[in-house]
Amino acid sequence: MFLFQLLPFLWAVSANADFFQFDTISNASTYYFNYIYCNIWEGECQPNQDDTTQQVPTRDLWAGFPQDYISLLSQWYCSLGQCCESGDCRITNNITGLASDLQLKLHGQHLAQSVVLKAVQGFISNPESNKPLTLSFHGWSGTGKNFVARIVADNMYRDGVKSECVRLFIAPFHFPHARLVDTYKGQLREAIRDMVLRCPQTLFIFDEAEKLHPGLIDAIKPYMDHYDNVDGVSYRRAVFLFLSNIGGTTINDVALDFWHSGQNREDIGMEDLEHRLRAEAMESQGGFAQSELMSGHLIDFFVPFLPLEYRHVKLCARDAYAARGLEPDEGTLDEVAKAMLYVPKEERLFSAQGCKSIPQRINFFLP
Repeated sequence: MFLFQLLPFLWAVSANADFFQFDTISNASTYYFNYIYCNIWEGECQPNQDDTTQQVPTRDLWAGFPQDYISLLSQWYCSLGQCCESGDCRITNNITGLASDLQLKLHGQHLAQSVVLKAVQGFISNPESNKPLTLSFHGWSGTGKNFVARIVADNMYRDGVKSECVRLFIAPFHFPHARLVDTYKGQLREAIRDMVLRCPQTLFIFDEAEKLHPGLIDAIKPYMDHYDNVDGVSYRRAVFLFLSNIGGTTINDVALDFWHSGQNREDIGMEDLEHRLRAEAMESQGGFAQSELMSGHLIDFFVPFLPLEYRHVKLCARDAYAARGLEPDEGTLDEVAKAMLYVPKEERLFSAQGCKSIPQRINFFLP
């Protein structure tokens, strides 16, 4: 019976065959090849294209179909057991898992653990929020910004960062050329709008956000503002994460001051950092400082990631070994931690690389 209901939809696909344009397919293929090569932003992504072929693919294929046909397709999808009683199976919103992962897997980041958990929990528990949730992660490379973004995705969505409700944008990779900023604006707006229409709750991650052109941020600023809708679409159930190195030196200076004064790093509070991060972000070079995102006070929380110490590097090494099913002794963990570069040179206190290179470095210590 349902097949007959689906026939109009199949006819629409045939009638709209022009949607399957070869240039669009080619662009999407190029994009996804590079996306996989980057391995969800951990590979060596080398933006090297001088044209618009490396554009953000937008799922405009369905734009020409009536909503009735899309609803029929959705019903058919659910009839195959792909829908949950709670709603969209793609969305899990596992706050218990988020709290556990932040506590057990993230090392040396008590502020990020607390702020991210409270922010995400508050957003999920308040379906009537008056704006999307916008978080800005700050700190040196390797301190856990990407890692926490993954943890958030893993616990909000069944398929984590691979979910069709999650989109990752790497500033120098997806938007490498300033002269194409107007093209990028249209692609980015369309990609965000398309996903919001397809998923009742979405997550957008902008890595290396300090390298975004201010025009790009301003182009999507309305989606993060206090609007009921923008052109008939509500963005209030979206989460925006901006990851940047802005403020890394400021965060390290505060941590070093606490260490010199004999205080525990766990005593560092948001009151010691948030206002300084906000000020530095306003004064920094790049898209952040010049965008309306800052002047409009649309970032809900500036989340500091502290520099990692020797003991935290050992914990990261332990986790890397455990991921391979190995149980190293303390001596081996010490060897891995000692091989890292630490600053300042006199105290050798903070890992200059954080934990980012640990999974590769342990290869040198395997039997």
